Amino acid sequence: MTRNYLLRDVSPLGDGTTDVLLADGVIAAIGPDAEAQAGPDPVIINGSGLILLPGLVDLHTHLREPGREDAETVRSGTRAAAMGGFTAVHAMANTTPTQDTAGVVEQVWRLGRDAGWVDVRPIGAVTVGLEGERLAELGAMAESAAQVRVFSDDGKCVHDPVVMRRALEYVKAFDGVIAQHAQEPRLTDGAQMHEGVVSAELGLAGWPAVAEEAIIARDVLLAEHVGSRLHVCHLSTAGSVEIIRWAKSRGIDVTAEVTPHHLMLTDELARGYDPVFKVNPPLRTQRDVEAVREGLADGTIDIVATDHAPHTREDKDCEWGAAAFGMTGLETALSVVQETMVDTGRMTWADVARVLSTTPARIGRVSDHGRPIAVGEPANLTLVDPGIRRTVVPEEQATQSVNSPFRGRELSGCVIATWLRGRATVMDGSACDESVVVSS
Repeated sequence: MTRNYLLRDVSPLGDGTTDVLLADGVIAAIGPDAEAQAGPDPVIINGSGLILLPGLVDLHTHLREPGREDAETVRSGTRAAAMGGFTAVHAMANTTPTQDTAGVVEQVWRLGRDAGWVDVRPIGAVTVGLEGERLAELGAMAESAAQVRVFSDDGKCVHDPVVMRRALEYVKAFDGVIAQHAQEPRLTDGAQMHEGVVSAELGLAGWPAVAEEAIIARDVLLAEHVGSRLHVCHLSTAGSVEIIRWAKSRGIDVTAEVTPHHLMLTDELARGYDPVFKVNPPLRTQRDVEAVREGLADGTIDIVATDHAPHTREDKDCEWGAAAFGMTGLETALSVVQETMVDTGRMTWADVARVLSTTPARIGRVSDHGRPIAVGEPANLTLVDPGIRRTVVPEEQATQSVNSPFRGRELSGCVIATWLRGRATVMDGSACDESVVVSS
């Protein structure tokens, strides 16, 4: 049974203060009448100084299960998501076996449902085995119990323009979207980091910005040609921002995401050869960081997505060239956005709700998340203390892996509570393990 929660003097979206009552899985009352309607023995939370946001939605999470449970499981990854303020995540398809059939996406969906921390929406592969040759069972995945609407070969690029065109055409039938990992493989063969001054000095093979930009330019034109939805994963360069800006000016139905690490970190961090900073697409220059921040602030970039990519110590604690690409990010995403965008005056908390909740829910067609904070809406919510400063200690996080690029950094803000349909999954900054009900 879900308990009632009375949030006193809380600030929805950072605008004013009021009382909010959560009861029976919904927002039951807002304002002076909230306490009167709370009923007997509600859990009372002093919300003074706290920001209430719609539950965060991640369009780009790697949960690793099935196949790499040594790095992450659906249960551990979604627990980390709840700790980060998320109530829904989209699980990427590069698992083993690949999420390219209705059976596999339903397995991941059921694992998420049974874990109970957040709602898990599997992302289906665009091509069989992520090989870029034959379309996967797009229609069957869309009609499955998982109701897949986002498809991506993330980790690999759908590099063949004919295959990409066919995929864009196919998903129109059920309002799906292709989420492209924009990387021209012939320009990035053996690439280890961003191609520039630092890669030249370190003697590491470079990943040029044009390898991303060329695919984005091609794909927005294909999307325009077939009249389909395109989503660009983990955009990272100044040139990519300009291409998306141009495409939107033409009315092309394209959306784009930026990761927290591309909002904050640069290729200068590679100078120590610490593989924790090895990621795909790579960390770019300060000029690129400024461009993606500007693009997010002005709406050219639609959302922030974590690209949470957990790895075992064996896959990261080795020489740079042998290390896996990827970083964890679910538990630090909101803090990085606050530090880079809110604390700098570029965005408001209402903007944060837009880029981390409302818009990713819309892109992923998740109808009951990213909703307004209003009476009658599902109580999928997160409560944040923006005044806390905390030092990132990966070993203390809920994710099973420790490859956080923010180790030892002091970041702004902390998630105090998260509710999934009115049930607390996080309270007082700690996971509510006893509150998670496993479905039969």
